Amino acid sequence: MESVQQAGAAVIEQLERAIHGKSGVLKLVLACLLADGHLLLEDVPGTAKTLLAKGLARTLGGEFRRLQGTPDLLPGDVTGSSIYHPGTGEFEFHPGPVFGHILLADELNRATPRAQAALLECMAERQVTADGTTRPLPRPFFVIATQNPVDQEGTFPLPEAQLDRFAMRLSLGYPGLAAELQMLRGVGDPLDRVEAVLDSARLVELQDAVREVRVADPVAEYIVRVVSATRKSPDFVLGAGPRATRTLFRCAQAWAALAGRSHVLPDDVGLLLPSVVTHRTILGAEARLSGRSSVEALNAAIARIAAPVS
Repeated sequence: MESVQQAGAAVIEQLERAIHGKSGVLKLVLACLLADGHLLLEDVPGTAKTLLAKGLARTLGGEFRRLQGTPDLLPGDVTGSSIYHPGTGEFEFHPGPVFGHILLADELNRATPRAQAALLECMAERQVTADGTTRPLPRPFFVIATQNPVDQEGTFPLPEAQLDRFAMRLSLGYPGLAAELQMLRGVGDPLDRVEAVLDSARLVELQDAVREVRVADPVAEYIVRVVSATRKSPDFVLGAGPRATRTLFRCAQAWAALAGRSHVLPDDVGLLLPSVVTHRTILGAEARLSGRSSVEALNAAIARIAAPVS
């Protein structure tokens, strides 16, 4: 896994030229990408969400597409549509922004449920079905969706089926003092300092290599037990489903590979658990009224589950 570790370090080094003081979050983003998942960034405006998506696309040399969530967005604006050409008398399919390597779905919750649903097949099955024809999406295909957790006026909350298609939910947060000062001292566009260190074909090779990371039976059982605990906890009215189990498994493999290891440790699972599982659960009324967060409820649910010995 040394090649994955070196490639990951090179990507993070480039991203840190534009986004300062967020190496931990950037590593999680990279793990999500290597696990062939999708990412939901939930943060207030101005915290470099768009910059992260553009910078990541530049480091990978991939094709970057952007989709702006608005109430008048139509499904065809997402997946593409067929346009009639009078000269030929035929319809020609014009691909939408999903036919790229990295798609930024900015403020996705400002799009209507009808437009949001256009991403369901794309994210889960990596294909688009339009006018009776199914077209595969390119590899890699990585969706970074953003939403503002504070301003909910005029928004349409993402349904559970949509949230479940995101491998991780992360927040960049505000930068520290030193990082913000470093940002002010930068000259020009931060993206001008970011260079390509991989290409799309190489990224696909790394994604395939990550799947070779060994997960011992006790660790795999631990993954199943901690996810299924959310289904039995009285704090949740909806627990995480089997897709969360599979995603946690894949993300743990990617995290171990980024550390240069060929096997997953129980600590990898514990570290990734909040980012992978909490957005797939729904807190009950009693837990919400008591002020308990999803992370606190998750920790309580798995408190009695002993991690296997490394």
